Amino acid sequence: MGNIQLYKYNATFYSVKKESSSYFADEFLESELDSDHVAWLNFHGIEDTESIEQLCHKLGIDKLTIESIHKQVRRPKVEEYSKYMSFHVMSALPKELGNPFLHQDQISFLMGENYLISFQDKPSDHFPDVRDRIEKGRGKIRAKGSDFLMFRMLEAIIDNYFEVLEEISSQIETIDAQLHLTQDKSILASIELEKRKLIELRKIAQPMRDVTNQLENSESPFIQSSNRHYFRSLRSSCMSVLEEIDANKQILEGMANLYYAAQGQRMNEIMRVLTVVSSIFIPLTFIVGIYGMNFEHMPELKYTYGYYSVIAFMFALSIGLVLLFIKRGWIKK
Repeated sequence: MGNIQLYKYNATFYSVKKESSSYFADEFLESELDSDHVAWLNFHGIEDTESIEQLCHKLGIDKLTIESIHKQVRRPKVEEYSKYMSFHVMSALPKELGNPFLHQDQISFLMGENYLISFQDKPSDHFPDVRDRIEKGRGKIRAKGSDFLMFRMLEAIIDNYFEVLEEISSQIETIDAQLHLTQDKSILASIELEKRKLIELRKIAQPMRDVTNQLENSESPFIQSSNRHYFRSLRSSCMSVLEEIDANKQILEGMANLYYAAQGQRMNEIMRVLTVVSSIFIPLTFIVGIYGMNFEHMPELKYTYGYYSVIAFMFALSIGLVLLFIKRGWIKK
């Protein structure tokens, strides 16, 4: 048994089969394709290059399309051919244990008449809801064609974007609470980490928006005209993701500015204390410096109460300066 799944279904039945990629490379076209049902073949990993190429050749897939499955595609584009259409999107899942960054995965789609093949770059589960809909007959999925299945799969990927955003929003709330309790330097590192995740998510969601726009406006016979509005709703969801990303980025930038402002305010408080202390001791140091000179003829040195008078004057001067600073609000009472 393998980690490749084949779902076959129509309005009245469904079946699921799990086999190796080599099995489906040999058997998929001859025994699995039929006009009375939809076939969904999902690859969890694309390490078996030979079997994937064999399967694609049997389906009449272009060589460039096969090559694109095994490399990360930067430019989002829906390619339309006479027998199929293909495109690639990037998925995102919440961070893995021990990895603070996003879990990203390129997913390639090949859609023809009554079949859809998806290639996941890494073993990960993006489509539990789609499988549940097929198995339980929920919604319209078993009454619709492969284009509606593709819509549900893209919808699941976009829902994962929202899950990532929810996790980032939760982290932002945690950082905000810490920001008002402590000035730990690690807070700034946490802010920058969440900003980086938002930047990565934007790089993923923006191409998805372009792909859904191309699918909505596609004239391919593999997408029924009655189903195009579903892809319009996906584009709207992508716009919502991008807007929420920008909103969270602004929040994080505001928090970073608040952190720097708090640090600056703390530094100002320290400088004010040092200034007050210096202002008090500078005149005292001046007085001590004068009477510390070793001149023989200094009249005050012969006074019986000269020492006590100078100490009293210095004490009164210090008290006066402290009261002046309190009155001006430089120090608190």
